Amino acid sequence: MLLVDDQQLVRSGFRLILSVEDDVEVVGEAPDGAAAVEAARALRPDVVLMDVQMPVMDGIEATRRIAAEDLAKVLVLTTFDRDDYVFDALSAGASGFLLKNSDAEHLVEAVRTVAAGHALLAPQVTRRVIAQMVAAGAAPAGGPAAEPVAQRSAPSSPASSPTPPAGDPRLALLTPRETEVLELVGEGLSNAEIAQRLFLGEATVKTHVSNLLAKLQLRDRVQAVVLAHRCGLVGPTA
Repeated sequence: MLLVDDQQLVRSGFRLILSVEDDVEVVGEAPDGAAAVEAARALRPDVVLMDVQMPVMDGIEATRRIAAEDLAKVLVLTTFDRDDYVFDALSAGASGFLLKNSDAEHLVEAVRTVAAGHALLAPQVTRRVIAQMVAAGAAPAGGPAAEPVAQRSAPSSPASSPTPPAGDPRLALLTPRETEVLELVGEGLSNAEIAQRLFLGEATVKTHVSNLLAKLQLRDRVQAVVLAHRCGLVGPTA
């Protein structure tokens, strides 16, 4: 993996934590976003651990370039008090985010999760981002303004069919149930929480998530959250 942070001491700390793991190899470091992009092109790491605030090029732009060239999966470091960074990172193509105050165990597990191709999406942080965006009436970075979802005042019952949202023609490929699941993914719910909300088995929800990702040609759950907001499928609740 590649470590990106403008502070040498921070990079050394991450290297010390990760290098003792048998299944993790740190192949390089970079002090800013521009150097990170070049290092990713040269080294082709599986995962880039990316800070946000750096000189020359920030971590959001570096993430966008790395994701656009499919050079590596990016795990962005963030803090609770900068939720805007989280959504910007997800919109840029990050596979997940990690809180800077996480302990060593969570850091290692996060790296493994992203390396395995899974999105690392902490529901409690995701919901804060959603609440902030809804309150501001703003669209995700890089996307059009969200179109409102009409009369959405309560969770859909298992038998109901949600109104297909506007904003992306790919959504027409989804079944009514898959659209419901996408909406709840966009709200930051886990598979277990979606299963409880829709009275389904967790394995069934997992299948619906896999199917909708394939139909929408999305890389992971993170991209599904971004799409749900951009198309207006997720809106304010009463």
